[in-house]
Amino acid sequence: MKHAAILMSAQISISRWIKQPSSSSSPRLMQNKKTVHQEMKTQQFLCINSQSISAIALTMSLLLHSLSLASGTSALHPIILIPGAGGNQLEARLTTKYRSTNPICELTALTKRGNWFRLWFDPSVLLAPFTRCFAERMELTYLPTIDDFRNAPGVETRIPLFGSTQSLLYLDPHLKHFTEYMGPLVSALESAGYVDGRNLFGAPYDFRYGLAPSGHPSMVGDQYLRDLGELIESSVAANDGRSVILVAHSLGGLFALHLLDRSPLSWRRQFIKHLVTLSTPWAGTVQEMLTFASGYTLGVPLVDPLIVRGEQRSAESNLWLLPARRVFDEMPLVFANNRSYSAKEMEEFLKDIGFEKGVYPYETRIRPMVDRAVEIEGVPVTCIVGSGVDTPEKLFYGSKGFDKQPEVMFGDGDGTVNMESLLALEKDWSEAGRKNLKVVKLQGITHTSILRTRVAVNKIVEEVGLINSMDFSSQLGS
Repeated sequence: MKHAAILMSAQISISRWIKQPSSSSSPRLMQNKKTVHQEMKTQQFLCINSQSISAIALTMSLLLHSLSLASGTSALHPIILIPGAGGNQLEARLTTKYRSTNPICELTALTKRGNWFRLWFDPSVLLAPFTRCFAERMELTYLPTIDDFRNAPGVETRIPLFGSTQSLLYLDPHLKHFTEYMGPLVSALESAGYVDGRNLFGAPYDFRYGLAPSGHPSMVGDQYLRDLGELIESSVAANDGRSVILVAHSLGGLFALHLLDRSPLSWRRQFIKHLVTLSTPWAGTVQEMLTFASGYTLGVPLVDPLIVRGEQRSAESNLWLLPARRVFDEMPLVFANNRSYSAKEMEEFLKDIGFEKGVYPYETRIRPMVDRAVEIEGVPVTCIVGSGVDTPEKLFYGSKGFDKQPEVMFGDGDGTVNMESLLALEKDWSEAGRKNLKVVKLQGITHTSILRTRVAVNKIVEEVGLINSMDFSSQLGS
């Protein structure tokens, strides 16, 4: 009873804090470059004003953990973390079928052939001679004869440590400071009582691949959904039947949504407690059009974007992340060659940038998935998104064409995903009359800092605590 009283007190405190109006100003569109100083001030302001809420949330999670220990069982719902594109390690092995026209790539292959090595993330990608080797080994090929994507000839890949969070913490364990990904979030969840391999799991995947609509094969993507489904079921079985909380970042949110959409309602109700998405691009991003047109290096100065452009174009998942017409409609997004391109003219855009072979898989495999709104019954969803960060909204190409980086006009979003896309699920579901969706906006939080900034991580833990507390409230009241 003592534990119960403390727990209920914490829940009441949180409810009072949540009802307080937000003091953050509405985001505004800006055409100039980011002002780092202003963003830092915004984050500092948020940290100060959210400390009390976060402290209560963390305390509640710890109280939940204490209560579970007192009862002799783990009372927390298990969590499965699903990373975004590039958010987990990827290993490769070269076979005798591997060939390269680049002498350096052929030479390095001699030491790698037959042995597994880390393909992503490998710091050698930052060195120009090895960037090309990385790009050709990462490249996918669409094969019309089988209507599916495959690795480059002679390249085998695998995902290490499926089921564990270990491959999500850092992209390279030897460069933890520079390649940290979900490390801070996992640490915060562990402080709240979660244990890797017991009630906390990771579901890494080959993020180059995507999914396909009904009637089209997707060997890698479909296998991942099967593996994820089995991980969910085994996690529930290992935690006395408590259903799973899925926490998915970016592209991982799309995989999670489609898994639920393709599963029976009875399965969802039995195995899924809640879906929490972080920075998920429900309708693609304008940034992806820049990637296809000119290549994108995430701001790394030593890498030539044209070297990695071909590999980026080949990724099935990147086609999935192009702006969807159901949200961006006829809004002009790219200006080049005395014309403009909207989301409704994506096929023409792909042709004009010199990637005509991407048109057919885009039309047949991608559009049937992104042109419709995906609705799922039986699973509540919480979307946590960043806002108020300069995000590419329109791209302007000059006389030198798509081989040069464009001038960029910025709008609102999280620095990578446009606000229209971040809120697309809310728009889709509100029009359909769905009410089991909650949206949380974090001013000044970027696409990746949502996983490591204290105010964002604490907010995620707070939401997890609230989801867990729902069961405890009913138990205490009975």
